[in-house]
Amino acid sequence: MTIKLGATAATLALALAGTTSLSSAAERQTVPLTDGWRFVQGDTVSGAEVPGFDDGAWAPVSVPHTWNRAGYYTASGPHVNSRDNLNTTQGVGWYRLTFTPPASFKDKAAWLQFDAASRKASVWLNGVHLGDHAGGFSRFRLDASKAIKPGQANSLVVKVDATRPAAGGPTADILPLGGDFFVHGGLYRSVTLVATDKAHFDMLDFGGPGVYARTTEIRDGGAKVAVRARLRNDATRAARLTLVTQLVDAAGGIAAEAKSPVNLKAGAATEVSQDLALSRAHLWQGVKDPYLYRLRAELRDAKGVLIDSVDQAYGVREIRIDPEKGLFLNGEHLALHGVGLHQDHEGKGWAISDADVAQDMAIIREMGANTIRLTHYQHGQAIHDLADRYGLILWDEIPFVSVMTLAADQVEPTPGLVADAKQQLRELIRQNSNHASVAVWGIANEVDLRGTPPSFMGAAKIVQRDPIPFLKELQALAKSEDPTRPTTQATCCEGLQPNAPEVAAISDVSGANRYFGWYYTPSDPLGPALDALRKKRPDKPLSVSEYGAGGAISQHTDDPLGGPFESFGRIQPEEYQAYVHEKNWAILSARPYLFATWLWNSFDFATGDRHEGDAESINTKGLVTYDRQVKKDAFYFYKANWSAGPSVHIAGRRYVDRAYPVTDVKVYSNAPSTELVVNGRSLGALADCPQKICVWKDVRLAVGDNTLVGKGQFSQGATEDRLTWRLAPQAKDRFTIDSGAILAPIDASPRHGSDAFFAGGAAKTVSGPAPAGISGWSTARTFREGDFSYQIPAAPGRYTVTLTFVEPIYGKGERTFDVLVGDKAVLSNLDVASLATGEHAIVTRSFPVEVSAPGLTLSFKGKTGKAMVSAVDVAPRP
Repeated sequence: MTIKLGATAATLALALAGTTSLSSAAERQTVPLTDGWRFVQGDTVSGAEVPGFDDGAWAPVSVPHTWNRAGYYTASGPHVNSRDNLNTTQGVGWYRLTFTPPASFKDKAAWLQFDAASRKASVWLNGVHLGDHAGGFSRFRLDASKAIKPGQANSLVVKVDATRPAAGGPTADILPLGGDFFVHGGLYRSVTLVATDKAHFDMLDFGGPGVYARTTEIRDGGAKVAVRARLRNDATRAARLTLVTQLVDAAGGIAAEAKSPVNLKAGAATEVSQDLALSRAHLWQGVKDPYLYRLRAELRDAKGVLIDSVDQAYGVREIRIDPEKGLFLNGEHLALHGVGLHQDHEGKGWAISDADVAQDMAIIREMGANTIRLTHYQHGQAIHDLADRYGLILWDEIPFVSVMTLAADQVEPTPGLVADAKQQLRELIRQNSNHASVAVWGIANEVDLRGTPPSFMGAAKIVQRDPIPFLKELQALAKSEDPTRPTTQATCCEGLQPNAPEVAAISDVSGANRYFGWYYTPSDPLGPALDALRKKRPDKPLSVSEYGAGGAISQHTDDPLGGPFESFGRIQPEEYQAYVHEKNWAILSARPYLFATWLWNSFDFATGDRHEGDAESINTKGLVTYDRQVKKDAFYFYKANWSAGPSVHIAGRRYVDRAYPVTDVKVYSNAPSTELVVNGRSLGALADCPQKICVWKDVRLAVGDNTLVGKGQFSQGATEDRLTWRLAPQAKDRFTIDSGAILAPIDASPRHGSDAFFAGGAAKTVSGPAPAGISGWSTARTFREGDFSYQIPAAPGRYTVTLTFVEPIYGKGERTFDVLVGDKAVLSNLDVASLATGEHAIVTRSFPVEVSAPGLTLSFKGKTGKAMVSAVDVAPRP
């Protein structure tokens, strides 16, 4: 029975007093403690745990609640977070609630259940200290039986401490010690008051349900399920009980049942094992058929009266992971492809509702993902329940992230930290082991990282020398808790850092976090790197647990290879993110030995000291923005590749004001045939596009608005996507190229596009500050170098070509080169340093050209040293 509390303590008391059925109810009762809380932030509060404390000046809040607001976008837009409304204080917060529990709680066992409190919680009820809990992600319960006053006003006080871990500090022994995500403080998941009979399923079993099931056999259409029930009798007299456990099918029928007599002494606890046999088992077959039974366990007294029960969804399934062929679900091969997930939402942080979780799941399912890596900590029950319901496979993990020591001279974790990690691992497993969706238990993330990490990791230097003994302890504990599921971990650095410890062999399976194309360029070595890991441990199943790139939706490029991006800086155009995913997915999907791949990340999320893309303290690798409002182009790339539903998406929809009159148009489409229509004119259809990427080359735009429509023809009919691009009048038939730039400067006159239409050469940047008194430096500072050409899709006509040069390093005579139109030299033995009036001075050269057939080829060929150019302007002339 669940009773919902109203908004104030007075309202709660009235509502509960009017609930006449409670006094005769024998089954457990749950009362959500949602509204009426008072909150204050700060660690100087004194006496707040005393019932008569005056909290009138504290802020009224509802739970779930966090005081933190972290991360914001710098680009214009209707964003929830801004520089002015952030609260990134990681310290102490106090909560107080006055509530009146039902009078029917008398003679019951009473429990306070917290679904999460970050990072550390201390709880008082009516001035009685009930206990503490360390760890900010798991459910915990405290026995309130002796302190509660049924039918009277009760004072509940919770102190949470979210202080950032520091040596000798109050959270120094609580994971995570570091990591690339912001740890929010508060009671950010539900708080519930629970009443049970004195004899009950164990409420103090690491937050677990007290009833644990596992499928032991699937054969000949049937299945066997082993069940363990932990029982406790808190009464002063012995209890004669009957344990009834059932699997109830979707129609409500009893598919399997077991009954066991239990004699439980006063104050004693016991564990009872039962076996359930399904003669005709309906299996949980992932997204194909996520069939769920209800696992219902009942405790009945000697008269057969129900005194306690636990009811959970349960899927009958068997998972096997093969090192060569991947994952098999109930004997069927299942290629897992999905996303990593952090739980925070813009404006809410971690204090999200079940509706928020459902929104996340809907977006992930729309993309066609069939697996989620729940990173980097234990997520709530809502996402697990939805994964069970929809058939997605989960990777669960504890927050052992990169760092296990804090003091500069410390190389081993403290005993307190080891104990905390083991506690969090037990809580993770016991609270989630009944979920069919959970396939693996993660014991660590990137603990093979070495050196000085970026500041957002929260650790000045990672000094631990050998995490292997610690990992072995966690491995042993996980296997003792759940021998049926493989353990896993995500590694970052084996084969990439020379001193990285090889930890992947410890867990049963492993994942590789590999950011080729982002932190390591280019993308192509990803395949050989994975093949090398596979060769080193051929008996260990391997997955890719993270890959991806940042993507700022306010930044756009005409060619993702036109210039350098910044993995730790501001230049992160949306198109480059999509390019990295296209390249990576081509490599990953060609390796069947990978049992799963998880891209990073489903959504942008808050982190520490990041100043990247168009955001502050946000990791921009999400395929959807922090507020869940914008799906980036890369999202639709995967939707076309993964989703069974029709998907057609024209890339570049936020790059509205186009730089060039001619451009390629890319459409992500899973249609057998896709047509592109521009301004009402069909440019033809493409069939069965490789990787679901359809590209129409050299599409000409008209001045003003251009309407583009992508039409996919499916068996059930047509699906289309449309957008509008604009071309300014001054860009008509003109190509003004910022050579070597992946992003063109917005202050250049005339407006330049990013580097495009090139073949060969390398993008470079002049180092150092802008020279005094030189205009146009934002364009001139980047350049293309080497032997290269520009193949500009100019229409037949007369043009003036203006080339801009800035010599970056060489003196007179040290660099000379030719510039050719077609095969004819128009500039010979060009020596920029000799022509410049000073260091880094801008040099320009112009010449007329006539284009008789579509296309203009400009070639740059070095004679002494390498050729170079800083900007190219091809402008029509009368």
